[in-house]
Amino acid sequence: MGWFLAFGFAGLVLLVSALVFDGILEGVLDGFGGAVDGFLSLPVIAGFVSMTGFTGAIMLGTTGLGAGAAVGAGVLAGFAVAWLTWRIGRVLMRHGTVTAPRGDDLAGTSGSVVTAIPADGYGEVLLFLGGQPMKFAAKASAPVPSGAEIWVETVLSPTSVEVRPVER
Repeated sequence: MGWFLAFGFAGLVLLVSALVFDGILEGVLDGFGGAVDGFLSLPVIAGFVSMTGFTGAIMLGTTGLGAGAAVGAGVLAGFAVAWLTWRIGRVLMRHGTVTAPRGDDLAGTSGSVVTAIPADGYGEVLLFLGGQPMKFAAKASAPVPSGAEIWVETVLSPTSVEVRPVER
């Protein structure tokens, strides 16, 4: 039973190492190629080793079936946990392809005037890009007072926009 518990705790140590060093140890398994990409990750291996050890120890301690049955049950449970860890990891990694917001995304958004916009020059407006407040230089066809709500018509440059006041 001591060997099984040692495997269980070794798997836990491997899992903690994989979490603490976050990807540094992943390079060890890169030599196996893309055919097993993700399935031979450290969390998957740690889950397999740990579950094999703990399940074997439980089987050996609670039944009289012997070491062979304990190893068989441990390996089956280990593969189940490894597969589940691999599937959960794939689901979590699938959502990482969100594109960053760009200045062109501002057209059609609303904001407010920070510095009044004269008819023949620039003022400042506060807009939200990707949830973050940002100030932009703004011009309009007619004067717009400070505090007025505006609508972005076009993006002139990365730092300036053309706006029109919102009429209610």
